[in-house]
Amino acid sequence: MAKSADQILSDLKTNNYAPVYFLQGEEPYFIDLISDYIEANALEESEKGFNQRILYGKDVSLDDVISAAKSFPMMGQRQVIIVKEAQELAELKKSGDMAVFEHYLQSPQPSTVLVFGHKHKKLDKRKKITKALEKHAVFLDASKIYENKVPEWIGQYVKARRHTINRQATLLLTEYIGNNLERQSNEINKIIINFSKPTEITEAHVQQYVGINKEYNIFELQKAIVQGNPLQANRIIQFFAADPKNHPVILTIGFLNSFFNKLLLIHHHPDKSDSGIAQAAGVPPYIAKEYLQAIRRFNLQKVLQNIQFIYQADLSSKGINATVDANQLMRELLFKLMH
Repeated sequence: MAKSADQILSDLKTNNYAPVYFLQGEEPYFIDLISDYIEANALEESEKGFNQRILYGKDVSLDDVISAAKSFPMMGQRQVIIVKEAQELAELKKSGDMAVFEHYLQSPQPSTVLVFGHKHKKLDKRKKITKALEKHAVFLDASKIYENKVPEWIGQYVKARRHTINRQATLLLTEYIGNNLERQSNEINKIIINFSKPTEITEAHVQQYVGINKEYNIFELQKAIVQGNPLQANRIIQFFAADPKNHPVILTIGFLNSFFNKLLLIHHHPDKSDSGIAQAAGVPPYIAKEYLQAIRRFNLQKVLQNIQFIYQADLSSKGINATVDANQLMRELLFKLMH
């Protein structure tokens, strides 16, 4: 049965465990969230040594997993088997014989909780085994959330940990990290760990604990480009060049590509209100005015031209067109984008 992550967690918190969980998708955060909860809570600590097994897809066969699942718990009512990196199971990678697995799904061992964490990939919906999993197992399809939903997610994540976060801090995390929830949760935890009492997370906290420089970061670069400030833009690029490990040129180019593609979507969208811009670009409504300022500076023809400039710079950064100095490449790209 297909369920959302929230539905699955709600069931687990009432001690309602199913015999089989198949957790798949492009967003590993939700897969780990459920798998880790089961690992931590399905058994008492005293039972885990005998009745909890953590397997890895690259080290076992599907037959090994099913054989273990059919066994009975030792001195307990339940055993837990968690298959991490299940996408590496040879049978799932090569669409091997699934008859044994399909038969187990129809009549699973009731005293076993069997969990598959199938990250970054999805099974083919047309396959018989996928249909069997959707029918007989608790089935999670964890898709990436849209970027305009990230601020809401951040607020809920922080609130669940008895803290609050202001708008600027939320915006900074959203723009800096995007919809990578695994990284978002890690960075937020790096902030929260510094406070023993409920605290409002501010922009200063994000800058201090996540490591975003207040003046020299990718958002200030975007702002300098939109404002037509080449001096500030080149200062930021120089700062990036001095620390390529934390500011790789490929990621900077990727961010600029994403920004100008959003402008392209806004130009083609008939509604230029805050809500219309937010819908077109997939951004929170409260930053729509910044994008409106950008499309006023860059008309449709210039946006298309800049996307082409960025594409060429991306090829050069990867050594496809020619190998050039990264700092020189970015300085030339900035000049083209702003003129």
